[in-house]
Amino acid sequence: MKHVSEKKERDRSVIEALVWNHGPISRAEIRQLTRLRWSVVSDVVRELLSEGKVLEVGRSSNPIGRKQTLLRLNEEHGFIAVVKFDPESVCAAVTDLFPHIKNKVTETTCTDGGVEGLVGQLLSCTHEAIREAGTASDRLLGIGVADPGLVNLREGSSVFSSTLDFWKEVPLKRLFEEQFGLPVVLQSNTRALALAERALGAGENAEDMIYIEYGKGIGAGITIEGRMLHGHDWSAGEFGHIPIIENGPPCTCGSFGCLEAVVGLSAIEARCRKAVQEGSNSCALQLANGNAANITGWTVLAAAKLGDKTCVAIVEELAKYLGLGISTLVNLFNPAIVILDKRLELAGESFLEQIAHAVKKQALGPSTAHLEFRYAKLGSDACLLGAALNVLEKIFEIPALKPPRFMVDRSVIDDLAAQRRAWADHAETYSVRRADA
Repeated sequence: MKHVSEKKERDRSVIEALVWNHGPISRAEIRQLTRLRWSVVSDVVRELLSEGKVLEVGRSSNPIGRKQTLLRLNEEHGFIAVVKFDPESVCAAVTDLFPHIKNKVTETTCTDGGVEGLVGQLLSCTHEAIREAGTASDRLLGIGVADPGLVNLREGSSVFSSTLDFWKEVPLKRLFEEQFGLPVVLQSNTRALALAERALGAGENAEDMIYIEYGKGIGAGITIEGRMLHGHDWSAGEFGHIPIIENGPPCTCGSFGCLEAVVGLSAIEARCRKAVQEGSNSCALQLANGNAANITGWTVLAAAKLGDKTCVAIVEELAKYLGLGISTLVNLFNPAIVILDKRLELAGESFLEQIAHAVKKQALGPSTAHLEFRYAKLGSDACLLGAALNVLEKIFEIPALKPPRFMVDRSVIDDLAAQRRAWADHAETYSVRRADA
């Protein structure tokens, strides 16, 4: 958490955060929610209006009483640069403070150059997005990066990725800050997607929610009581690596029988190709223009929706094992909503019903009594929006007043302990001398 040394600075941050989160909002509502003095609210709002950070946007619609002037954040007062990547593509964009995407640049991921080549591509793609947006550098407030692997938020580094085998211990935060001179927030793709869906999509700001990302990797973004779960070593939500079959197929993580290895996108793709090569008359082959090499996991989902028997059987197995894994999460965290990756919608509404059935069959009754299952609403820009929201949450974080010295400087406590020991020794010596006398 960030800290400030003056109450006035904190009051200003509180009001800015309130307008960002709940605007349009009136001065009276700000006072009611913050319990700040009228004079403080008026002075801060006047400053924010004069700086162009906040705009007046009409009057409230309350049926009785005086109509209040409403305030909202000026989304164009600043901008965020964001970049997300995975084994298939790199995409960079610039957003306003809502966030809305102003423009974006997409490229095929370059994996031939290893870490150095991919880092160079991420930086150049971000530069290109900023250049195309025509945004003045002094109006860029920060950069959000969404990474396909496990990330260490404290150090701002990418630890490893099960889908990019060379991507290990990459200090992305430092590299971006050195290049752009802006604060950088690094997050995993899964958590960025979960944040976007919760704030802007199907999650509807649910306090307890689980988002399931599905692709070559499988991840879970877990929100409990409004807070994203990260874990002691930042690996909470590595859902694809829970063991699902004893002595099952090898996984890229080095283990066997992981959910990702059993029913990840690559696994169902391989299963369908094998069936076609062995003589299955699957319509997946027609969807792939007659070439089995062009069959993807998404082809399998689309063919299953059309009723193709081979693909229906594969997708039923996917629902079985994915539902089994989700039931474990439901028992552990008792969410109100489980949101599935929007791309799984290719399999149709019946797939969502299959997942719900599998979870309710396996999980505890009290945990599923009021549980809802939904497909994600946001499209391909969801990860970029989540990366922007990560930065915005930092910008509009309400700071604490600077804590007392003893809370941040351990030496103060150590000095005090040393003084107490000295006093105790002195008192003991004095008592002995008096006894001898």
